[in-house]
Order: sequence, then C-alpha cells, then structure tokens
Amino acid sequence: MSELWSDLVSCLDLSPSPSSDESETLLEGRNLHLAYRRVFGGQLLGQFVRAASAAAPDKAIKSLHAIFVREGRTDEPIRYRVRRHHAGRSFATVSVVAEQSGGVIATASISLHAEEQGPERQTVEPVPALLSAEHKVQWGLLPWETRATADLDDLGSAPPEFEFWMRTPDVAPELAPALVAYATDLTLIGTALRPLEGYAQSGNGTAFVSAVTSHTVWFHRPVRTDDWLLLRQHSPLLAHARAYGRGDILTEKGTLVASYAQEAMVRIPEQS
Repeated sequence: MSELWSDLVSCLDLSPSPSSDESETLLEGRNLHLAYRRVFGGQLLGQFVRAASAAAPDKAIKSLHAIFVREGRTDEPIRYRVRRHHAGRSFATVSVVAEQSGGVIATASISLHAEEQGPERQTVEPVPALLSAEHKVQWGLLPWETRATADLDDLGSAPPEFEFWMRTPDVAPELAPALVAYATDLTLIGTALRPLEGYAQSGNGTAFVSAVTSHTVWFHRPVRTDDWLLLRQHSPLLAHARAYGRGDILTEKGTLVASYAQEAMVRIPEQS
C-alpha cells in the first residue's frame, strides 16, 4: 500500500469542529502531502462528498456540483461549512463551503437520495476487455493501479477522447463515492488538449496554464472502486480559453455507475 494511498484515505476522514451557527455543521479536513503548488481539486471533491454524507447519513450521494473559486493553500487545513437545506423521506439537499483564512476556495451543491426500486435501462457503448498488466500507467496523483493504451503526455495530435481502467486497493464501501469523485478530476484537461499538436497534460504551468472552474459528478448506481472501473471520456469543446469535457464510469461488466463533466480555464500563449 503506497504512502499516498494511506494519506488520501486519511484525508477523507473529516474532523468535526464547534460552530457558533446552529444551522450548519463545521468540519475540517487536512490536505494531501503532495509536491504540488496548490490543493488538488480531486481532494476537494472527495472531501465535499464526505461532508455531505455526514450531513445526511441515511442517503446516498446522487449528484455533486462544485465551483472552484480560488487556489487553496496546501499549508493550511480546509474548513467545510455544511448546511442541510432539505431532508425528506426520499431526497436531501446540502450545500458545502470550503474556506481557508484567505476566504472561500470552493463551494458545492449536493443532492442525496434514499434507495428506491424501479425500472432499469441504459444505452452505452460496449465495454472493451480489461487491458492486461503490460498497459499499466502511473500518474502521481492516483495512488492505485491504472491501465491505458493512449499516452496523455504524447505531444502528437489525436482525437479528444481518452479512457483508462482503474482499481483501488480494498477500501470501505462508504469511501467509494469520494474516491470516484477524486479520480474524475485528473485527466479531462489532457483529453481536451489531445487534438493540439505540441501540447499535453504535463505542460500545465509551462506550455499553458489551466485551472478547473467547475466540476459535476452524477452517481447512478452503487459503486466499488476496489473492482475494475473504466473511465471513458470525451471533450467536445475548447474555446475562449475554456475546455469542456465529460465522461462515464462503467464496471468491467458494462454497468454505468457514474458520469461527470468539467469546465476548466486553459490559457495557451499566442505563438510569436
């Protein structure tokens, strides 16, 4: 088990803090120990999920929509102000504000749903066979096994599509939604850049500057991250210094368990 994996699981354990406002719950989360200049957005997404789950423990996360306001500082814990706006028999709605001493760094609106039975249907492309171990790839921010055939650091030109397999170590089922949200934040900007020859995901901060501005995850069915999952994504648009991408998460058997979408600022300097 890697040090980063243990660190991530620990970060998802939010600590309660006293609050002077009886209408809200105050939680605190620490940051990952990363050689990274700002708080990773995936960490915020995972902690948002955990904060909402603490506010409505009898329901499962249905959707999360996060807005990233400003960079978070890695040397300061994050305070999460959680407000429950509605808690009915079937649905609950929660808002979460993440803040540090410099002000708000991100906000989230989260919907939760009690389990219900009903007709089931899905329309998705078939899932290919699980890639063999020779296709293992390593991304510093994902502390678990990943496999892919395409290379997001390739500076050549390719369609704005990308998919990869992932599987975490054994983990408590209640952490799965937070880990799914965490994983969806890493590769959509790189997917959007694939058609641009000479640019790749690893060029952030040198060849271009990027920052996620908003991110949404929908949870369709219960999910386990310690089983193989396929993240299949596509970026239909790059315009006005913004990239838009979306993806689906499917099990090895082809069951659609979650979907996600992201908009990010992507500033590419004009070539002289």
